[in-house]
Amino acid sequence: MVVTLILVAISVLIVFGLIAIYNRLVRNRNLAEEGWSGVDVQLKRRSDLIPNLIETVKGYMKYEKDLLSKVTELRSKSLTVQNMGEKGKLENALSRSLANLFAVAENYPDLKANQNFLDLQKQLADIENEIQMARRYYNGTARNLNILIESFPSSIVAGMFHFTKKDYFEIDESEKAIPKVAF
Repeated sequence: MVVTLILVAISVLIVFGLIAIYNRLVRNRNLAEEGWSGVDVQLKRRSDLIPNLIETVKGYMKYEKDLLSKVTELRSKSLTVQNMGEKGKLENALSRSLANLFAVAENYPDLKANQNFLDLQKQLADIENEIQMARRYYNGTARNLNILIESFPSSIVAGMFHFTKKDYFEIDESEKAIPKVAF
C-alpha cells in the first residue's frame, strides 16, 4: 500500500513537472512571436516612410536613379518575404541603401535644407532606434526559448511537442564594422 502511494505520488509529480515544462515552452514561444511581431511593426513603419522619402529626394537627385530604384526594389522585396532569415538579409541591405541615400544627399545642399527631407530623416532615425530595441527584445526571447529547447529535461518535452528553435534577427557583418573617419 505504501509503495503504491509512493509510486502514485512520484507519477503525479512527474506529470505536473511535464505540464510545467510544457507551459514554460509555450510561454517562451509566445514571447518570441510577440517579439518578432514588434520587429515586424517597426520594419513596416520604416517601409511606409520610404516612399515619402523617395518622392522628396527624387526632385533633387536627378542623377541618382539607380540608388533610388535599388531602395524601392529592396523595400518591395522586404514586404513580401515571410522567412525571418531572408527578411533579416533584405532589411540589412535596405538599411545600407538608405545610408547610401543619405550619404549622397550630402552632395545636394538644397535637399539638405529641405524641411520635409529633414523631418523624414529624423523620423527614419527614430524608427531605426525602435527597430534596434525591438530586435534586441526579440533576440532575448528567442534566446530564452532556444535555451529551454536545448536544456534537459525540457528538451524531451520540446521534442515530444515539436517545439523548434527561433532564428536570431542579426545585423549583417558589414553593418558592425566601425566606419573609418578621416580628416
